[in-house]
Amino acid sequence: MNLKKGVVKVLPESLDDLWHLYNIILEKDEVYAQTTREVKVEELYARPKRGKRVSVFLGIKVAKVVWDRLLNRLRVHGIVCEAPEEIGVKGAHHTINVTLDKPITIVKSEWLRHQIDRLERASKAKAAPIIVVSMDDEEYCVAVLRQYGIDVKVEERTRLPGKLEAEKREEATLQFFKKVLNSLREAWADTRSSIVIIGPGFMKNEFFKYVSTVASDVGRSVVDVKGVNSAGVAGIHEALRSGVLTKALRHVRIAEETKVVEEALERLGKGRTDITYGFTEVERASMFGAVKKLLLADVTLRETSNEKRAALEKLMKEIEEKGGEIIVISTEHEAGAKLRALGGVAAFLRFSLG
Repeated sequence: MNLKKGVVKVLPESLDDLWHLYNIILEKDEVYAQTTREVKVEELYARPKRGKRVSVFLGIKVAKVVWDRLLNRLRVHGIVCEAPEEIGVKGAHHTINVTLDKPITIVKSEWLRHQIDRLERASKAKAAPIIVVSMDDEEYCVAVLRQYGIDVKVEERTRLPGKLEAEKREEATLQFFKKVLNSLREAWADTRSSIVIIGPGFMKNEFFKYVSTVASDVGRSVVDVKGVNSAGVAGIHEALRSGVLTKALRHVRIAEETKVVEEALERLGKGRTDITYGFTEVERASMFGAVKKLLLADVTLRETSNEKRAALEKLMKEIEEKGGEIIVISTEHEAGAKLRALGGVAAFLRFSLG
């Protein structure tokens, strides 16, 4: 890391690391990495032969960043700004695929403090993601809670026989539990992460007993069984809002983001004057040095015009210089979507502006 020259070298080791880079690498930054490039081979008095793909170290001026979750990589598109002269590709378009365990170098004209803080937090965040089973007798969901949000692996509805058909219900419940366990084991096998089982009623408790009996290796990873009012993805959102998952998620950023957005919404709902939202109002508050904590939706920063991004970055820098904290909120989960509905910008204030 050489911040005086704007150079930071990173090695992504997890999907969460890729998510952080997705929010840090912006248009007009430069990214350098070992990549492959098709180079045409020419011979005297002959047509150029079909291109040959070679491994080469390139630098590109970033135009666009795409997060490919299916293939677990970032695709950084841009114009080649540095390359070996012999391959003659300077000024051409190129895409660098950023994948796990592949080092890249990022160069910015200026690194903001919240960006460095985010990288430093990511480098310390070694806790495995949490697996959540959210279920009742009508549906179930198996999801992985990562720092960036909820990664749903399986979501399925079911219809069990009524309680008056005891034998049929018992057999159908057993088959239902087998299906849920298979989905859970598939999600758990890669990371062996901690598991939390949530849902309304007694179904979650019965499932925990079943897992502990027939799959003790998976059962030993269950760290909590908690009650919520809903099953499925809705139950996970509820558990995040209510703090039910705080114990299991104490090292996962999504819990922090949900808590701070819910607090902002609560203050707004009560008509308190120590909270404001919208770019114009937050900018006004910053002029008076009133911003204690800025909440910014990731897409507001990433998917905006150059003019708007420049204004946002100026605002963020001003807030940081006056001792304010900046939290970039992921819109991959419900709290981020709520912040986006407020215009993507909100701020806790040190004092009321009247």
